Amino acid sequence: MLIDIGANLTHDSFDHDFDDVLRRAHDAGVTQMMVTGSSMQGSEQAAELANQHEQLFATAGIHPHHAEETSREALATLKGLLETDRVKAVGETGLDFFRDFSPRPAQIKSFEQHIELAIETNLPMFLHERDAHPVFADVLSGYRDNLGDLVVHCFTGQKEALYAYLDLDCHIGITGWICDERRGQHLLTMVRDIPGERLMIETDAPYLMPRNIKPKPKTRRNEPQYLNVVCETVAECRGASIEEVASQTTHNARRFFDLPAPQDKQT
Repeated sequence: MLIDIGANLTHDSFDHDFDDVLRRAHDAGVTQMMVTGSSMQGSEQAAELANQHEQLFATAGIHPHHAEETSREALATLKGLLETDRVKAVGETGLDFFRDFSPRPAQIKSFEQHIELAIETNLPMFLHERDAHPVFADVLSGYRDNLGDLVVHCFTGQKEALYAYLDLDCHIGITGWICDERRGQHLLTMVRDIPGERLMIETDAPYLMPRNIKPKPKTRRNEPQYLNVVCETVAECRGASIEEVASQTTHNARRFFDLPAPQDKQT
């Protein structure tokens, strides 16, 4: 059994075959999925999907790309979503200095407001960081003593950033980036440095399809069914069995997000 801790299932590329996507994930052993909320509309849609499907749960937050959406009214709406049973974490939130789609001061302010929301609701955080170390770590460190569990999802950074986040007692989410021979080579050795109890895996679907899928899919759209490829790659890099990595990451995700044991049937 596997748990995909980050899938953007509200993306419109899934509109035409959503039920088939869930069925393929189930058949591949992906028993539960976290639907990422990354905007106000996306967070509401993620919560709605989680309420409709037994194997789905959701996060609620505003991605740094949309940081300027963060307002008093937006935060009140997010808090309402976070108080429901199927929404399990604050985020996606954080800093993205690679794209800079939002001004950096607005990103930092939004990030801090999400942190305060996590403290208020006593929920874990689902975090995004790209090219924003060490500012990201500096912001987190000022609040860390008052926060619960944190996961830096879709980690793609360098060793200095990884160690800084581990020092802050963060979990680390690994995606199909590790399967990309063009830009993920550094992760092949670094993934060994992540303690087993801090490691989780995800697809970030529909993005970051593993490039080592065989046979190669005809579409470039990633799906939760391909989480097993990420698991296999991580296991190979860590010198562990696939079963060991699957069991450890599933246990970590279930505890982190406070997920119930999955139902035996597909829903």
